[in-house]
Amino acid sequence: MTKEELITITIDRYAELQRIKKNNGDQENKELDYSIKLAVAKLSSLGVNVEEITL
Repeated sequence: MTKEELITITIDRYAELQRIKKNNGDQENKELDYSIKLAVAKLSSLGVNVEEITL
């Protein structure tokens, strides 16, 4: 897998997690929040600015 493929897959995963969080409304979900933090960390380590793709 190339770096570009890894970035694309991770961005897709991050987008999915953001949509789930948005649809959860105000309901707290610690596991979801942690998964989002991990995705942000992975994307940041790959040089992706997540601020540009955050809902």
